[in-house]
Amino acid sequence: MSRHRNVNYARAGVSSNHPMFGRYLSTMGSPPARSALRHCYPPGHPWWTRPPQFQHQSTSFGTVRHPFIRPPRPPDPYNWSSWRNSGVLRHTHPRQGVHLSRGLMDHSETEPPRKRRKSTDGRSPAEISSRLEERSTPKGSRTPKGSPEWLRNRANDQVPPGKFPSSPKCTAATPELKRQWKDFSQLCDAKTSAERGKHKLPFDFTVMSYNILSQDLLSDNAYLYKHCNACDLDWNYRFSNIIKELAQHSADIICLQEVQEDHYHEQIKPSLECLGYHCEFKRRTGVKPDGCAVVFKRERFSLVSCHPLEYFRRGIPLLDRDNIGLVLLLRPIDCNSSFANICVANTHLLYNPRRGDIKLAQLALLMAEISKVAQLPDGGVCPLVLCGDFNSVPWSPLYQFIKESRLEYDGMPIAKVSGQEENPRGQRILPVPIWPRSLGISQDCQYETPSEDPEVKDLEQAALTVVDGFTKPSVQHSLKLTSAYSHYLKDSSHPEITTSHSRTAITVDYIFYSAALGDVMAHPECSVSPDRGLQLLGRLALVGEDELQRVNGLPNKHNSSDHLPLLTRFRLHPQTES
Repeated sequence: MSRHRNVNYARAGVSSNHPMFGRYLSTMGSPPARSALRHCYPPGHPWWTRPPQFQHQSTSFGTVRHPFIRPPRPPDPYNWSSWRNSGVLRHTHPRQGVHLSRGLMDHSETEPPRKRRKSTDGRSPAEISSRLEERSTPKGSRTPKGSPEWLRNRANDQVPPGKFPSSPKCTAATPELKRQWKDFSQLCDAKTSAERGKHKLPFDFTVMSYNILSQDLLSDNAYLYKHCNACDLDWNYRFSNIIKELAQHSADIICLQEVQEDHYHEQIKPSLECLGYHCEFKRRTGVKPDGCAVVFKRERFSLVSCHPLEYFRRGIPLLDRDNIGLVLLLRPIDCNSSFANICVANTHLLYNPRRGDIKLAQLALLMAEISKVAQLPDGGVCPLVLCGDFNSVPWSPLYQFIKESRLEYDGMPIAKVSGQEENPRGQRILPVPIWPRSLGISQDCQYETPSEDPEVKDLEQAALTVVDGFTKPSVQHSLKLTSAYSHYLKDSSHPEITTSHSRTAITVDYIFYSAALGDVMAHPECSVSPDRGLQLLGRLALVGEDELQRVNGLPNKHNSSDHLPLLTRFRLHPQTES
């Protein structure tokens, strides 16, 4: 290596004292160049650090950049002060007797080439000001490069509570989606209602579940919304439509998913409070800014307790995602105080179609929390409503687990749990048990004290079911739940759709409830006593894929989310006198 130090670069017309000497050598890429570059970067500089694991016997690999230290940014060749400040010129002589390679340094003493200058020629002052403003904008709210203006997160645009901003002018005419109200009140068990007595009227209330599409998620996944008109995706326009929709339906209880935190505090919550709602919100853990909200009318319910639930559990690899749930216990406002409390749960499970094991573990945590909050002194549970985006299709194993209270999963592929993909690529099967004993959740979806005994194996915790003489692993829960929707259109037998964008149109949103005996949707084995259950009085009908195609899919001019809201009406009967 010593012979490389004596290389005479003057023969090439370049002096080692010139401040551009380092850049000249970097274009050569030879061992002599790397050796001579030590004159510009002294020994011990991060550029020349050589960790032992990266040393090589060959002299051509004698000097290696440290992989974890980013090399310093080269000084600007046309800004001599930057060279002086960088220290490169500190130990060099003045630029006397400099001879430069003609092809590399023809403009050393003259004005730099125009193509190398940072010029503002051709740009108006407005464009320059816009560029400077973009640089000063926080990264989280900056419009992605090449994205249209509507993708900007406009949370800072102040909108007075209860007021709706003007809509942008859209020239394309979009027909409005027609949804009918299905009334089941005439099918309710009249005998059960009569037995309640003339002076004890039932308590009727409405529940909505709605994934309103976070603006940040819309921006991050803009490729899913190329079919939409740009003005329909502007946040202020979407917010106006969403608030109008919520005010129009005026549900007593609203469960919202994908509620962006800054939009919630600055716009959504103030507007809903002006409409008479009490609001509770839980943001996702991690970096995602959205979460779930449960709001209810103050004149219909009072809050007994609120229980935010985080699915992320440190030290448990299966639960390393940032999804959350929110469980509320509400008391109906009634002068006679003759009604049981109502437990309302809202969640947004993991999207990943190939991680059904994570979804089942998240759901087990939610079921355990609901069982704890809704428990009555006699061991039963109060009336329950479970809403959310479960990222699972009807009749999938996860859906069956919710409705049938049990899932036998021996040999079940993880990628088939949610049913989101018809031909999933993953071939891994669910482990036995699905979640470890250290989670503190039993295979019956109940809280239990985590075992700290290393000799206690997780396999001993797995619940086993005997089927045809064989034992099969299973999970179960104690809640009797029924779906408020049938998931198929009555006229055409086509599947109902709750979410649609350019890649898919499926059902992933649900309203489950504890159905009372005699309910129109419930099976006898899944029913509970009338005073501890709910009767479905009606629902806002869903539509099929054909209807959505006629309105240009979702979102559109009239529907400002890629999900449709679910709306139901329930009846709660007074408690029986003991």
